[in-house]
Amino acid sequence: MVFVTGGTGLLGGYLLRELVRKGEKVKALYRQHYPFLLSQQEINSVEWVKGDILDTVLLHQICSEADEVYHCAGMVSFNPARKYEMLNINVVGTANVVNACIAGGVKKLLHVSSVSALGRKRNNVIVTENAKWTEENNLSNYGKSKYLSELEVWRGISEGLDAVIVNPTIILGVGNWDDSSAATFKNAWKEFPWYSEGISGFVDAADVASIMYQLMKSEISAERFIISAENLSFRQVFTMMAENFKKNPPKWRVRPFITSLAWRWEKIKSRFTKEDPLLTKETAETALMKIYFDNGKLKKHLPGFSYKPLDQSIAESCREYLLRLNS
Repeated sequence: MVFVTGGTGLLGGYLLRELVRKGEKVKALYRQHYPFLLSQQEINSVEWVKGDILDTVLLHQICSEADEVYHCAGMVSFNPARKYEMLNINVVGTANVVNACIAGGVKKLLHVSSVSALGRKRNNVIVTENAKWTEENNLSNYGKSKYLSELEVWRGISEGLDAVIVNPTIILGVGNWDDSSAATFKNAWKEFPWYSEGISGFVDAADVASIMYQLMKSEISAERFIISAENLSFRQVFTMMAENFKKNPPKWRVRPFITSLAWRWEKIKSRFTKEDPLLTKETAETALMKIYFDNGKLKKHLPGFSYKPLDQSIAESCREYLLRLNS
């Protein structure tokens, strides 16, 4: 049996689809809703368990029956007010999963981390898996939470757990576009006028799911892998999205002075609205940086794998969003 945490998120939906199509017997956690991506037939092919990764009793019960565990669950937030909530879910939750895997005799764990765990404050630098996280090269509490989560997995490995870690860059795919990286498609649809010349890595969600499955089925253990198809500017990505939606592309360049005003305004506004700010100091600084991710290690370990071109990935996602908007 395969157990998946975080199956209702953007990446989790693609992973569940991959597992169902491979004929795996899958059990997945959910809290309120099923994945946005899956068809009713795919949803019915999964055994759903209501709960979360802070429920240690439930985790031990499920992991005692599981052969493989994909740990995708986690909280993504750049709101400083949610720092401790995020640390609890990401770090304590991962420790709970690791402990349950060890106690239950799980054959292998695949942990979904993030390139944020490598330290994102690396302007004009090529980042590899050997990058060391330090307070100085970290921009976000989210990055710190993912770094500490990885330490829990390495602790499990030292205790005999067979495990592998993946560090995806920005994941593009079809999900709830009010949430996570899927929100970039919503911004393009609404003709958000600002763009940044910052550069980051991007990757198709289906590619990440496929890589995760291949790593799980391999003999590879005690390794981590950057998963990134291409390094592109945010302007290039937002423009491709807008063009596929037949919308106007962004036209105004974001400059440091403007972003410094914007995140401060969002901080003040959020105090009154009680909602997460649309922009924080962390996300503003990241958007201006040019960070290049090296995907060479994965290609050496999975030589038969090739990434989907990002222009194709964006075009396919935009078509799916349009179908959903018009249905």
